[in-house]
Amino acid sequence: MRILENVLDYDYQGFRSKLEREKLEPYRATQIFDWIYKKKATSFAVMTNLSKKLRESLNRRFELKFPELVTRVESKDGTVKFLWKYADGSTVESVLLRYSDRISACISSQVGCVLKCKFCATGRSGFVRDLTSGEILAQILGMEKSENERIGNVVFMGMGEPMLNYDEMMRSIHVMVDPKALKISQRRISISTSGIVDGIERLANEPLDIVLSVSLHAPIDEKRVKIMPIDQKYPLAVLLESIKNYQAIKGKRVTFEYILFDEFNDSVEDAKKLIEILEGIKCNVNLIPYNETGMGFKRTPSEKARKFESFLKSHGIEAVMRIEKGSDIDAACGQLRRRTL
Repeated sequence: MRILENVLDYDYQGFRSKLEREKLEPYRATQIFDWIYKKKATSFAVMTNLSKKLRESLNRRFELKFPELVTRVESKDGTVKFLWKYADGSTVESVLLRYSDRISACISSQVGCVLKCKFCATGRSGFVRDLTSGEILAQILGMEKSENERIGNVVFMGMGEPMLNYDEMMRSIHVMVDPKALKISQRRISISTSGIVDGIERLANEPLDIVLSVSLHAPIDEKRVKIMPIDQKYPLAVLLESIKNYQAIKGKRVTFEYILFDEFNDSVEDAKKLIEILEGIKCNVNLIPYNETGMGFKRTPSEKARKFESFLKSHGIEAVMRIEKGSDIDAACGQLRRRTL
Protein backbone atom coordinates (compact mmCIF):
# COMPACT_ATOMS: atom_id res chain seq x y z
CA MET A 1 0.00 0.00 0.00
CA ARG A 2 1.46 3.35 -1.06
CA ILE A 3 1.84 5.94 1.71
CA LEU A 4 0.33 9.25 0.62
CA GLU A 5 2.48 12.34 1.16
CA ASN A 6 1.00 15.48 2.62
CA VAL A 7 1.25 18.36 0.14
CA LEU A 8 1.42 20.79 3.09
CA ASP A 9 4.82 19.31 3.99
CA TYR A 10 6.29 20.64 0.73
CA ASP A 11 7.48 24.10 -0.17
CA TYR A 12 6.67 25.27 -3.68
CA GLN A 13 9.91 24.27 -5.38
CA GLY A 14 9.98 20.92 -3.59
CA PHE A 15 6.41 20.15 -4.68
CA ARG A 16 7.06 21.20 -8.26
CA SER A 17 10.12 18.93 -8.36
CA LYS A 18 8.07 16.07 -6.92
CA LEU A 19 5.40 16.52 -9.59
CA GLU A 20 8.12 16.45 -12.22
CA ARG A 21 9.53 13.18 -10.87
CA GLU A 22 6.02 11.72 -10.82
CA LYS A 23 5.40 13.00 -14.40
CA LEU A 24 2.38 14.97 -13.20
CA GLU A 25 2.47 18.31 -15.04
CA PRO A 26 4.87 20.22 -12.74
CA TYR A 27 3.72 23.60 -14.08
CA ARG A 28 0.42 22.93 -12.27
CA ALA A 29 2.18 23.40 -8.92
CA THR A 30 1.34 27.13 -9.01
CA GLN A 31 -2.37 26.41 -9.45
CA ILE A 32 -2.39 23.77 -6.72
CA PHE A 33 -0.65 26.11 -4.25
CA ASP A 34 -3.12 28.84 -5.18
CA TRP A 35 -6.02 26.52 -4.35
CA ILE A 36 -4.52 25.49 -1.02
CA TYR A 37 -3.09 28.75 0.31
CA LYS A 38 -5.31 31.38 -1.32
CA LYS A 39 -8.66 29.63 -1.79
CA LYS A 40 -8.31 27.35 1.26
CA ALA A 41 -9.09 24.14 -0.62
CA THR A 42 -9.02 21.00 1.51
CA SER A 43 -9.26 18.44 -1.31
CA PHE A 44 -8.10 18.02 -4.91
CA ALA A 45 -11.71 17.46 -6.00
CA VAL A 46 -12.54 21.17 -5.81
CA MET A 47 -9.57 22.20 -7.99
CA THR A 48 -11.74 22.52 -11.07
CA ASN A 49 -9.15 24.19 -13.31
CA LEU A 50 -7.16 20.94 -13.17
CA SER A 51 -8.16 18.06 -15.40
CA LYS A 52 -10.13 15.20 -13.86
CA LYS A 53 -7.30 12.85 -14.81
CA LEU A 54 -4.72 14.96 -12.96
CA ARG A 55 -6.92 15.25 -9.89
CA GLU A 56 -7.31 11.47 -9.81
CA SER A 57 -3.55 11.05 -10.16
CA LEU A 58 -2.93 13.51 -7.34
CA ASN A 59 -5.37 11.60 -5.14
CA ARG A 60 -3.43 8.39 -5.71
CA ARG A 61 -0.10 9.95 -4.70
CA PHE A 62 -0.82 12.78 -2.27
CA GLU A 63 -3.21 14.00 0.38
CA LEU A 64 -4.12 17.29 2.01
CA LYS A 65 -3.91 16.54 5.72
CA PHE A 66 -5.79 18.94 7.94
CA PRO A 67 -6.43 18.39 11.64
CA GLU A 68 -9.91 18.03 13.03
CA LEU A 69 -11.27 21.06 14.88
CA VAL A 70 -12.15 19.74 18.34
CA THR A 71 -13.01 22.99 20.09
CA ARG A 72 -13.39 26.64 19.13
CA VAL A 73 -13.79 29.17 21.96
CA GLU A 74 -14.25 32.90 21.37
CA SER A 75 -13.45 35.62 23.88
CA LYS A 76 -15.47 38.75 24.44
CA ASP A 77 -12.52 40.70 22.96
CA GLY A 78 -12.63 38.72 19.69
CA THR A 79 -9.74 36.39 20.46
CA VAL A 80 -10.44 32.83 19.29
CA LYS A 81 -8.75 29.73 20.69
CA PHE A 82 -8.68 26.49 18.72
CA LEU A 83 -7.94 22.93 19.74
CA TRP A 84 -6.88 20.74 16.81
CA LYS A 85 -6.61 16.95 16.65
CA TYR A 86 -4.20 15.31 14.20
CA ALA A 87 -4.62 11.88 12.62
CA ASP A 88 -2.65 10.13 15.39
CA GLY A 89 -4.90 11.63 18.07
CA SER A 90 -2.39 14.27 19.16
CA THR A 91 -3.87 17.66 20.02
CA VAL A 92 -2.43 21.18 19.93
CA GLU A 93 -3.73 24.67 20.49
CA SER A 94 -3.50 27.82 18.40
CA VAL A 95 -4.96 31.27 18.93
CA LEU A 96 -6.22 33.96 16.57
CA LEU A 97 -5.82 37.45 18.00
CA ARG A 98 -7.65 40.45 16.58
CA TYR A 99 -6.17 43.94 16.92
CA SER A 100 -7.31 47.23 15.39
CA ASP A 101 -4.52 47.11 12.79
CA ARG A 102 -3.80 43.41 12.31
CA ILE A 103 -4.80 39.80 12.80
CA SER A 104 -2.18 37.58 14.43
CA ALA A 105 -1.86 33.85 14.89
CA CYS A 106 -0.15 32.26 17.86
CA ILE A 107 0.80 28.76 16.72
CA SER A 108 2.26 25.58 18.20
CA SER A 109 5.42 23.82 17.02
CA GLN A 110 5.25 20.66 19.15
CA VAL A 111 2.69 18.41 20.81
CA GLY A 112 3.43 19.21 24.44
CA CYS A 113 6.82 20.45 25.60
CA VAL A 114 9.92 18.91 27.12
CA LEU A 115 11.14 22.01 28.99
CA LYS A 116 8.72 21.87 31.95
CA CYS A 117 8.65 25.58 32.77
CA LYS A 118 7.00 25.78 36.19
CA PHE A 119 4.36 28.35 35.24
CA CYS A 120 3.25 26.73 31.98
CA ALA A 121 0.25 24.43 31.57
CA THR A 122 1.72 22.83 28.43
CA GLY A 123 4.73 21.43 30.28
CA ARG A 124 2.49 19.66 32.81
CA SER A 125 1.20 17.38 30.06
CA GLY A 126 4.67 16.26 28.95
CA PHE A 127 6.16 15.99 25.47
CA VAL A 128 4.66 13.79 22.75
CA ARG A 129 6.30 14.69 19.44
CA ASP A 130 7.36 17.41 17.01
CA LEU A 131 4.93 18.77 14.45
CA THR A 132 5.79 18.58 10.76
CA SER A 133 5.95 21.79 8.73
CA GLY A 134 2.59 20.85 7.18
CA GLU A 135 1.01 20.37 10.59
CA ILE A 136 2.28 23.81 11.62
CA LEU A 137 0.93 25.44 8.45
CA ALA A 138 -2.41 23.66 8.81
CA GLN A 139 -3.09 25.64 11.99
CA ILE A 140 -2.91 28.91 10.06
CA LEU A 141 -4.96 27.58 7.16
CA GLY A 142 -7.53 26.14 9.55
CA MET A 143 -7.94 29.42 11.41
CA GLU A 144 -8.19 31.43 8.19
CA LYS A 145 -10.84 29.09 6.83
CA SER A 146 -12.79 29.03 10.10
CA GLU A 147 -12.86 32.81 10.51
CA ASN A 148 -12.81 33.76 6.81
CA GLU A 149 -10.00 36.20 7.53
CA ARG A 150 -6.41 36.58 6.40
CA ILE A 151 -3.69 36.25 9.01
CA GLY A 152 -0.88 38.78 8.55
CA ASN A 153 1.24 38.15 11.66
CA VAL A 154 2.50 34.87 13.09
CA VAL A 155 4.15 34.17 16.44
CA PHE A 156 5.65 30.82 17.39
CA MET A 157 4.51 31.23 20.97
CA GLY A 158 2.07 28.35 21.31
CA MET A 159 2.76 24.86 22.61
CA GLY A 160 6.32 23.58 22.41
CA GLU A 161 9.79 25.06 22.05
CA PRO A 162 10.21 25.99 18.35
CA MET A 163 14.01 25.92 18.47
CA LEU A 164 13.84 22.22 19.41
CA ASN A 165 11.91 21.59 16.19
CA TYR A 166 14.10 23.93 14.19
CA ASP A 167 14.10 22.30 10.74
CA GLU A 168 10.34 21.82 10.51
CA MET A 169 9.73 25.30 11.90
CA MET A 170 11.98 26.85 9.23
CA ARG A 171 10.35 24.79 6.47
CA SER A 172 6.98 26.15 7.52
CA ILE A 173 8.30 29.72 7.61
CA HIS A 174 9.64 29.45 4.05
CA VAL A 175 6.11 28.55 2.93
CA MET A 176 4.58 31.35 5.01
CA VAL A 177 6.70 34.02 3.31
CA ASP A 178 6.43 32.55 -0.21
CA PRO A 179 4.28 34.79 -2.49
CA LYS A 180 2.92 31.59 -4.06
CA ALA A 181 1.71 30.43 -0.64
CA LEU A 182 0.72 32.52 2.41
CA LYS A 183 2.72 35.63 1.42
CA ILE A 184 3.28 36.81 5.00
CA SER A 185 5.93 39.50 5.48
CA GLN A 186 9.13 38.14 7.04
CA ARG A 187 9.11 41.00 9.54
CA ARG A 188 5.69 39.90 10.77
CA ILE A 189 6.87 36.46 11.87
CA SER A 190 8.28 36.05 15.37
CA ILE A 191 10.02 33.06 16.93
CA SER A 192 9.78 32.91 20.70
CA THR A 193 12.35 30.75 22.47
CA SER A 194 12.97 29.94 26.12
CA GLY A 195 16.66 30.48 25.36
CA ILE A 196 17.92 27.58 23.21
CA VAL A 197 21.35 28.97 22.35
CA ASP A 198 22.01 26.47 19.55
CA GLY A 199 18.84 27.61 17.82
CA ILE A 200 19.66 31.30 18.24
CA GLU A 201 23.06 30.68 16.66
CA ARG A 202 21.45 28.91 13.69
CA LEU A 203 18.84 31.63 13.28
CA ALA A 204 21.58 34.28 13.13
CA ASN A 205 22.76 32.75 9.86
CA GLU A 206 19.34 32.42 8.23
CA PRO A 207 18.75 34.76 5.26
CA LEU A 208 15.39 35.82 6.68
CA ASP A 209 14.32 39.05 8.34
CA ILE A 210 12.21 37.54 11.11
CA VAL A 211 11.86 38.61 14.74
CA LEU A 212 13.57 36.87 17.64
CA SER A 213 11.79 36.90 21.01
CA VAL A 214 13.39 35.44 24.12
CA SER A 215 11.46 34.37 27.21
CA LEU A 216 13.46 35.79 30.11
CA HIS A 217 11.03 36.00 33.06
CA ALA A 218 13.77 36.58 35.68
CA PRO A 219 16.92 38.74 35.75
CA ILE A 220 19.15 36.38 37.73
CA ASP A 221 19.92 32.67 37.40
CA GLU A 222 18.92 31.91 40.99
CA LYS A 223 15.35 32.90 40.20
CA ARG A 224 15.18 31.90 36.56
CA VAL A 225 16.28 28.33 37.18
CA LYS A 226 13.42 27.89 39.66
CA ILE A 227 10.84 28.51 36.95
CA MET A 228 12.76 27.56 33.78
CA PRO A 229 14.93 24.44 34.12
CA ILE A 230 16.56 25.22 30.75
CA ASP A 231 18.58 27.86 32.64
CA GLN A 232 20.72 25.02 33.97
CA LYS A 233 21.93 24.24 30.44
CA TYR A 234 21.96 27.81 29.16
CA PRO A 235 22.49 30.22 32.08
CA LEU A 236 21.85 33.91 31.51
CA ALA A 237 25.49 34.80 30.78
CA VAL A 238 25.61 32.24 27.96
CA LEU A 239 22.15 33.15 26.66
CA LEU A 240 22.82 36.89 26.62
CA GLU A 241 26.17 36.42 24.91
CA SER A 242 24.45 34.43 22.16
CA ILE A 243 21.94 37.25 21.73
CA LYS A 244 24.74 39.81 21.42
CA ASN A 245 26.37 37.63 18.77
CA TYR A 246 23.01 37.30 17.00
CA GLN A 247 22.59 41.05 17.05
CA ALA A 248 26.10 41.63 15.73
CA ILE A 249 25.27 39.46 12.70
CA LYS A 250 21.67 40.50 12.07
CA GLY A 251 21.71 44.09 13.35
CA LYS A 252 18.14 43.58 14.56
CA ARG A 253 16.37 44.54 17.74
CA VAL A 254 15.49 41.59 19.99
CA THR A 255 12.32 41.28 22.08
CA PHE A 256 12.49 39.97 25.63
CA GLU A 257 9.32 38.45 27.09
CA TYR A 258 8.94 38.99 30.82
CA ILE A 259 5.93 37.55 32.64
CA LEU A 260 5.34 39.40 35.90
CA PHE A 261 4.79 37.12 38.91
CA ASP A 262 3.67 38.72 42.16
CA GLU A 263 6.40 38.79 44.81
CA PHE A 264 8.80 36.80 42.63
CA ASN A 265 10.28 38.91 39.82
CA ASP A 266 8.45 42.24 40.05
CA SER A 267 10.39 44.28 42.62
CA VAL A 268 12.46 47.41 42.02
CA GLU A 269 15.57 45.30 42.63
CA ASP A 270 14.44 42.92 39.89
CA ALA A 271 13.95 45.89 37.56
CA LYS A 272 17.43 47.23 38.39
CA LYS A 273 19.01 43.85 37.69
CA LEU A 274 17.08 43.53 34.43
CA ILE A 275 18.40 46.93 33.30
CA GLU A 276 21.91 45.82 34.20
CA ILE A 277 21.91 42.56 32.24
CA LEU A 278 20.35 44.17 29.15
CA GLU A 279 23.01 46.85 28.89
CA GLY A 280 24.48 46.96 25.39
CA ILE A 281 21.64 44.97 23.83
CA LYS A 282 19.29 46.77 21.42
CA CYS A 283 15.95 45.45 22.62
CA ASN A 284 12.46 46.02 23.83
CA VAL A 285 10.88 44.32 26.81
CA ASN A 286 7.37 42.90 26.59
CA LEU A 287 5.86 42.82 30.07
CA ILE A 288 3.15 40.18 30.27
CA PRO A 289 0.34 39.87 32.81
CA TYR A 290 0.28 36.30 34.06
CA ASN A 291 -2.67 34.08 33.12
CA GLU A 292 -3.04 31.95 36.23
CA THR A 293 -2.87 28.24 35.43
CA GLY A 294 -3.08 26.69 38.88
CA MET A 295 0.70 26.37 39.11
CA GLY A 296 1.09 28.32 42.35
CA PHE A 297 2.02 31.70 40.86
CA LYS A 298 -0.01 34.88 41.15
CA ARG A 299 -0.41 37.84 38.82
CA THR A 300 1.35 41.06 39.74
CA PRO A 301 -1.26 43.73 40.65
CA SER A 302 -1.81 46.27 37.85
CA GLU A 303 -0.47 49.28 39.74
CA LYS A 304 2.71 47.45 40.71
CA ALA A 305 3.16 46.22 37.12
CA ARG A 306 2.83 49.78 35.81
CA LYS A 307 5.48 50.99 38.27
CA PHE A 308 7.80 48.23 37.05
CA GLU A 309 7.19 49.35 33.46
CA SER A 310 7.75 53.03 34.30
CA PHE A 311 10.99 52.26 36.14
CA LEU A 312 12.38 50.44 33.10
CA LYS A 313 11.37 53.26 30.77
CA SER A 314 12.89 55.90 33.04
CA HIS A 315 16.20 54.05 32.72
CA GLY A 316 16.22 53.86 28.95
CA ILE A 317 14.62 50.45 28.42
CA GLU A 318 11.88 50.29 25.78
CA ALA A 319 9.24 48.48 27.79
CA VAL A 320 5.57 47.94 27.05
CA MET A 321 2.79 46.16 28.90
CA ARG A 322 1.31 43.66 26.49
CA ILE A 323 -2.37 44.15 25.67
CA GLU A 324 -4.14 41.30 27.38
CA LYS A 325 -6.17 39.07 25.10
CA GLY A 326 -8.46 36.12 25.78
CA SER A 327 -8.22 36.04 29.57
CA ASP A 328 -11.85 34.93 29.81
CA ILE A 329 -11.19 31.82 27.66
CA ASP A 330 -8.00 30.54 29.34
CA ALA A 331 -5.82 31.80 26.48
CA ALA A 332 -2.57 30.70 28.13
CA CYS A 333 -0.95 27.78 26.29
CA GLY A 334 -2.03 24.30 27.23
CA GLN A 335 -5.08 25.13 29.33
CA LEU A 336 -7.67 24.09 26.76
CA ARG A 337 -5.76 20.97 25.78
CA ARG A 338 -5.37 19.80 29.39
CA ARG A 339 -9.15 19.76 29.79
CA THR A 340 -9.37 17.15 27.01
CA LEU A 341 -6.62 14.79 28.23
